[in-house]
Amino acid sequence: MSKYDALMEITSRPDLVFTKGKGSWLWDADGNKYLDFIQGWAVNTLGHSPDIISQTLSEQSQMLLNASPAFYNQPMIDCANTLVKHSVFDQVFFANSGAEANEGAIKLARKWGQINKSGAWKIITFQNGFHGRTLTTMSASGKAAFEPLFEPKTSGFNKVPFNDLDAVKAAIDADTVAIMLEPIQGEAGVIPAEKSFVKGLRQLADDNNLLLIFDEIQTGIGRAGHLFAYEEYAVEPDIMTLAKGLGGGVPISALLAKGEFCVFEHGDQGGTFNGNPLMTAVADAVLKAVLSNGFLQEIQQRSKELVAGLEALSQQFGLGEVRGAGLLIALETENINANEIVKRALEKGLMINAPRENTLRFMPALNINSDEINQMLELLRIVIQERVDAV
Repeated sequence: MSKYDALMEITSRPDLVFTKGKGSWLWDADGNKYLDFIQGWAVNTLGHSPDIISQTLSEQSQMLLNASPAFYNQPMIDCANTLVKHSVFDQVFFANSGAEANEGAIKLARKWGQINKSGAWKIITFQNGFHGRTLTTMSASGKAAFEPLFEPKTSGFNKVPFNDLDAVKAAIDADTVAIMLEPIQGEAGVIPAEKSFVKGLRQLADDNNLLLIFDEIQTGIGRAGHLFAYEEYAVEPDIMTLAKGLGGGVPISALLAKGEFCVFEHGDQGGTFNGNPLMTAVADAVLKAVLSNGFLQEIQQRSKELVAGLEALSQQFGLGEVRGAGLLIALETENINANEIVKRALEKGLMINAPRENTLRFMPALNINSDEINQMLELLRIVIQERVDAV
């Protein structure tokens, strides 16, 4: 009997066990060292086991872990105020995962539609979009593999092609209450929304009395080079969701909304662990680190270095497009199988991700340094060269 058998099988995992991480590096149980450009799927904002998180967890755990969501606690208040101060939103609801935050956004939009738009309840989402793995967020997602699963799922999601404003316009009817999108579709292969498209969505929402919801689970908290990706588009959403990088490695998410759309009544929304002081203290510490002087500018500089290096590799090996923003970047591998590159890279101590068969995705810690980027590029060059030579 394998030591892994007690774990429910939900994905294919390599036969290694990680035991330690620091910054951009992981170590397995055999002492092997790995350069990590996945970082928990864009979760570890400040890398593995940063001192600020360790210290915050230690200090807060000795003061208060959970006073129940039926009461205020100081870290909850502090973190909410930090988010409001540095965004266009007025109020925050804390949850535990991105899917939970997105489900909350869907509920909030439908509640607003009941009160303000004759019961409107349908939400326009996008093909290849990804919003989570609850039944409702799977229903909202445009991932083809989800379509036949766990039927019947939640109805009311109209999926249209991404970056196609005419398709969105055609999908609007009297029951439509909102438009929901990722500003960069991460699981689809890092596909950015075009600026004209996002501006057009804002106009359509205004013209048709719809809410515009930004799912910034992956792009928020500096990942795309700004604190929030909506800043790059010069467009204000009505509702936004955060998770992943908000906790820097601990489980927390947030639903943010402008005041006029905060229509939940008592009992509509809640959760046992929501807004607990341990997680909100960490999130507030992570936010303040990202907001510290020069941090976001450093992300943009490292992004230029990463993009330039990947473009050089693409030119050298006849690969495809490099795209994305900040430190959420993709490289098209064309006729080379990206999953094979990921497998070979892991053998050489490099962790990267392939969201599509011919797409590599890079999600390093936001405080990665230039030397680590160069090390990654050299390891990747060796792996690609080996694959080219093998053909």
